[in-house]
Amino acid sequence: MAPTFVSQFFNSIADTGRELLDLKGGKKRGHGIKELCRDLLTQKGEASGMALARDAVGAWNALKEEDKLDFLHFLNEEMAPDQKKIQAAVEAYHKEGSAENYAALSTAIEAPRQELMRRINFAPGGTAAIVAMRKFLVGQLKANPELKAVDGDLQHLLSSWFNRGFLSLQRIDWRTPAVVLEKLIEYEAVHEIEGWDDLRRRLDKDRRCFAFFHPALPDEPLIFVEVALVKGLASAIPPLLSQETERGDPTKADTAIFYSISNCQDGLKGISFGNFLIKQVVAELSAELPNLKHFATLSPIPGFMRWLTGVKGAAAGMHFREINAVRKAIAEPEWLNSPETVEAVQEPLEKLCAHYLINEKRGAHPLDPVTRFHLGNGARLEQLNWMGDSSPNGLAQSAGLLVNYYYSLKDIEKNHEAYANEQKVVASSALQSLAKNGKK
Repeated sequence: MAPTFVSQFFNSIADTGRELLDLKGGKKRGHGIKELCRDLLTQKGEASGMALARDAVGAWNALKEEDKLDFLHFLNEEMAPDQKKIQAAVEAYHKEGSAENYAALSTAIEAPRQELMRRINFAPGGTAAIVAMRKFLVGQLKANPELKAVDGDLQHLLSSWFNRGFLSLQRIDWRTPAVVLEKLIEYEAVHEIEGWDDLRRRLDKDRRCFAFFHPALPDEPLIFVEVALVKGLASAIPPLLSQETERGDPTKADTAIFYSISNCQDGLKGISFGNFLIKQVVAELSAELPNLKHFATLSPIPGFMRWLTGVKGAAAGMHFREINAVRKAIAEPEWLNSPETVEAVQEPLEKLCAHYLINEKRGAHPLDPVTRFHLGNGARLEQLNWMGDSSPNGLAQSAGLLVNYYYSLKDIEKNHEAYANEQKVVASSALQSLAKNGKK
């Protein structure tokens, strides 16, 4: 994509700043990323500051992996808060809780790396560089837990910069620039897009795709949702993805099925966009197609098999011997090709899955991450679908089961409040009945 007028304007300011720095002897300085960052924090001029920020972005992008890790340790150690200043500010505030002492305490607590990131963010490409920084950092945390403070600061800043008020919802169709369409193929995380023909089907007249974008990353979707416009509640993925399925008339559809939601930016992990996305897409579709009366998902159950594998006692009203027999049956590679096995395991698996979705908890909230997400958005657990996804991934995650979460326009806020305030799992009577023997 051609650079925007704004980015050209900022680059011209940075060019001027670079000339000023060179006149002041900037050419004699080292241009390593650490020195650039130190200079950037002490620079007061706007043009020269933008020039240094641009140089820092370029330096980060040129770093090798081991040098990137070294830079993160630099942020953790040299750009950490000064403990002596914090202690002095705390003591001053305890003596007198004035506005001035409160401000001094807030300044002392904030790590210098936060101000550094704000200044880097001024540069053309600065936001993208910081998102890339955090993506790299997230991948390093397990081996380098001491970097968690740096991650917390970056997430704090990015949460502010990627506030819902800055995002724009855009419909993606076949006329969308190819650079964005390629990103859909790359980022699809639920049901892989197998090339351009597959993508064309997903953007056909009876399909919709919407994504959130940020002005600083105009060609990078942050999260996108794929929607099928159908009649009735869809219960299986293959008919929705098949390129041979007959194209429907969107003006005659009564149901919008959200069948894939993909977060695109690993650097924005922990920053939620999905709750806003679904509600806004429901509003957009309702305005475009008043014939739509029902809004639901066809969702994976990513934690079910992991939970089932770890069960060590009775569950869902079933003895451990029964559960173990089911586990052994579906552990056979060809179990799906045996009608007797399929018939034997369907009822207990559905019962166990309903119990898992409604009764199994992590703290006060459902154990399944997709369930937490949709209940938090105001949906209700509606229907289990046997063999809704018999792909290798679907079998590995949930023995082929999928679930519908239903978004009732009149109940969304009520359901959200019930979940947020009481951790109530709102579910249809059919699912509640299926899971009732598993209540603890």
